[in-house]
Amino acid sequence: MSEEVRVNPEAGSVKQGIAAGTSIGAAVILVTLGIISLFQGIAAVAEDEVFVRGVEYMYKLDFTGWGWIHIVLGILMILVGIALMAGQTWARVTAVIIAALSIIANFLWLPYYPWWSILIIALDIVVIWAVSTWKPQPDYY
Repeated sequence: MSEEVRVNPEAGSVKQGIAAGTSIGAAVILVTLGIISLFQGIAAVAEDEVFVRGVEYMYKLDFTGWGWIHIVLGILMILVGIALMAGQTWARVTAVIIAALSIIANFLWLPYYPWWSILIIALDIVVIWAVSTWKPQPDYY
């Protein structure tokens, strides 16, 4: 038995159609952000010369600590994004939580890579919007 999700023209709206399409895009963005976060974490753990050292910051953590935070967050984002693409119901709530955690992590990462952190925060907001506003209506055949 297959499940197909459609927007009911009487109960749905253009906003729901956009949110449905954007939810798949959000899943792709979430996987992409996870991969990038994973690489960012690996670069920080490997003590690469990519990041500026010597920034005095209230939430200062050593680069290895930040690296492991980004690695774990990246792996979780990849797994949740794949589950979201597969249509798992639990993945919608988890995607919002993971994106919110990513916003917090990147806010705390601002002094090290400000423009990159702002971009990732903006993309996380898109993921949260898309996943939280879409109300799928399954029809069974």
